[in-house]
Order: sequence, then C-alpha cells, then structure tokens
Amino acid sequence: MVEQLIVTKTKKSQKYIQLLAGVTELLKDSTDLISAMANLAAALKYSFNFFWVGFYLVNGDKLTLGPFQGPIACMEIPFGKGVCGSAWQNKKTIIVEDVNKFPGHIACNSASKSEIVLCVFDGQKVIGVLDIDSDKLASFDAVDEKYLTNFIQLLNNKQIPHY
Repeated sequence: MVEQLIVTKTKKSQKYIQLLAGVTELLKDSTDLISAMANLAAALKYSFNFFWVGFYLVNGDKLTLGPFQGPIACMEIPFGKGVCGSAWQNKKTIIVEDVNKFPGHIACNSASKSEIVLCVFDGQKVIGVLDIDSDKLASFDAVDEKYLTNFIQLLNNKQIPHY
C-alpha cells in the first residue's frame, strides 16, 4: 500500500505528472468511490498546499459535502448556485480568478480567493464535483484543468458504497 506520496518537482505541470503517477498506483485496486475521493483530496491538498480540496456529491437537486481536506465547508449547495452548482448545471469546468466577482458565489470561507470546479461523471451524468479553493487570486489555469481532468478520470468505474 502507498502510505505517502512525495512530490519533489517545482514546475506545476511536472508536479501534476509526478503526483498522477502516485495516485494512479494508489487507486488502481480500489473500487470504492468515496475512499478514492478521500485519498485524492488529501493527495492534492498536501502536494499543492491548496486552501481547500474536496468533493460534493449529487443528492437530488443539491450537492452534498463529500470527502474533503481543509477548513469546515458548506454542507449543501443547490443546483445552479455558486461555482459548484453552476459547474454541475453546465456540465463543465469553471475556473474563477476572483471568487468575489463571481455572480452568486457562495462563500463557505472568506479566505477563499480563487477556485476551480470540475465535474465528476458517470457516463453523461454528473454525480459530483471536485472543488479546489486557493487563498490567493488567480491560482488556477488551463494547466490545472488539464491535469485535474486526468485525476477525475481515475474515479471512473468506482462504486458509491452502501453501508
């Protein structure tokens, strides 16, 4: 079992490539979506020192807080509301350079300054979103979107457990 993922590169794209290799190995035998999301959130949070990394899962007409790393967060987000709800509604990644300029932004924590949200799909259906916040403005770009999309694909074919 992989106990620790160490990222030594300094260039953002190289860090993502190095981390992707480790996370791919970590998740290769997992069939549980929730535990895979939990480890993915931890790997991203601690490798990039993001302010907040987590998942929200579709639950009817709202997103419900799932596995995350960082300060406490909003527990529910309505469809189409805020950055996460808008990404879900539009079924596409949203990058926000300054969350205070995003119409209808939901401030779960006032320290958050920029954000990227990517959809998690089961086929064509959105089943959740990956939400990453930074405490710095304009932290995310096309490089983040490209590599984070690869991380999301690692969640394919994982099942939501029924405890």
